[in-house]
Amino acid sequence: MQAQLLSQRSRVFEQADPYAVSGYVNQHVGNHCLLMPRAGRPLASLDHRKFASLDLCRISYGASVRVTSGALESVYHLQVLLRGHCLWRGHGDEHYFEPGELLLINPDDPVDLTYSDDCEKFILKVPSRLLESVCDEQRWRYPGQGVRFLQNRYQLNQLEGFVSLLAMICQEAEAAEPIPKVHEHYAQIIVSKMLGLMQTNVSRSSHGAPAAKFEVIADYIARHLKQDIDSEELARQARMSLRSLYALFERHAGASPLHYIRRKRLERVYACLSDPTCNVRNVTEVAMDYGFLHLGRFSDSYRKQFGELPSDTLKRRH
Repeated sequence: MQAQLLSQRSRVFEQADPYAVSGYVNQHVGNHCLLMPRAGRPLASLDHRKFASLDLCRISYGASVRVTSGALESVYHLQVLLRGHCLWRGHGDEHYFEPGELLLINPDDPVDLTYSDDCEKFILKVPSRLLESVCDEQRWRYPGQGVRFLQNRYQLNQLEGFVSLLAMICQEAEAAEPIPKVHEHYAQIIVSKMLGLMQTNVSRSSHGAPAAKFEVIADYIARHLKQDIDSEELARQARMSLRSLYALFERHAGASPLHYIRRKRLERVYACLSDPTCNVRNVTEVAMDYGFLHLGRFSDSYRKQFGELPSDTLKRRH
């Protein structure tokens, strides 16, 4: 796999006792039991970074070990096989994972994995509260029993843009001067991507008629962000009074229509500036494209929302 998922800068253990690595994993990544082969002296390695509420981990035990756990309780594990192979057993089934395959483990899933001696994995630990927060932010219906991923394995090439996003958060995690607000923003993005690309029990329809109406307006705004949009036009689109429109936005977005539009425009600018595939010559061009004519006020609003200047976002993607 070409994407770089953590590097030597995140190294915690190098040619170490596998039980020492296992103890660290139990503390930071997820409770498990490690069963080692009786013969030989395998050497394990581990890279680890905290990233907002996520944990990023790259691990190799250096032996054909078996990892078991009753359940992960309040966390989800997304595991990408980088090298070797790994046998998964569960739900009366088993599967040999090969490089380029992804395994998703729900909090209540028992874990039973056997690594090959050359197996190396990247693991993303996601707390359940973050999935709940993303559902709330996206106005998706959060299941009463919690989010459950209905399919537990994927080919990475089936998940459009996901590997690049993983590589991007690893790069951000290893930045010399981390920006917590940016980390939180990326953590929300990657969980949104997981819920959008993978099969889950999350209903992406909204609650009730008012929420459905808000979704229609939000979609209209998203499609017309580069155009002038005023509250009167939104009220006409929604077929409601201005007073009802403001109440709807306060209830579902916690902001006035114009503040909501400004926030969404800033998010679109941020996405353009941080995406290496987006053709951007300079900050001014993108800002003016989305209606920000006063660059000083634009930079100040951008910094308040994302914790950095737009020029810093653009520099960081190169």
